[in-house]
Amino acid sequence: MMIRVVLLLCFVVTIPAVVFSDDETIYEILQENGLPLGIFPKGVKDFIFNGETGRFLVYLNQSCDAKYETELHYDENITGTIGYGEIRDLSGILAQDLFLWFPVKGIRVEEPSSGLIVFDVGVVRKQYSLSLFETPRDCVAVRGENKVSNHEHICISRGLICRTEYFLKFID
Repeated sequence: MMIRVVLLLCFVVTIPAVVFSDDETIYEILQENGLPLGIFPKGVKDFIFNGETGRFLVYLNQSCDAKYETELHYDENITGTIGYGEIRDLSGILAQDLFLWFPVKGIRVEEPSSGLIVFDVGVVRKQYSLSLFETPRDCVAVRGENKVSNHEHICISRGLICRTEYFLKFID
């Protein structure tokens, strides 16, 4: 009996922090936090946002690729933490550089007046024109992917290439 009361109390206490809003879109939340709308592509099916912590989960209709100055791959589920002018702890977005795909770990708008947005892909930070991300892009569905999947991201850390998720994860 006591366990049920504690579980119920925990559930009730956490509910107000989570936003399930039909009125507000993830694009509006980006804009309110000084981020461009085009960070996420068209096709956001649903999202969960915790206004207190900034944690979010974005659901797309399907995995897809969008063309900017470079190509970005979006998994069906994207998670991270939104703060003013930045997204930290990001997962679910890959950026192509040459012929390799790298997980985007964070996105930051340095100074809005600079016109630059910075993508943190681990070993390097890629700068792009902020104007590229003004509006959400069309995202082309990925069929029969032969690039990395949600469970096989290529990661680069400390100069080593590793596969994560279903493989041993011994590199931070």
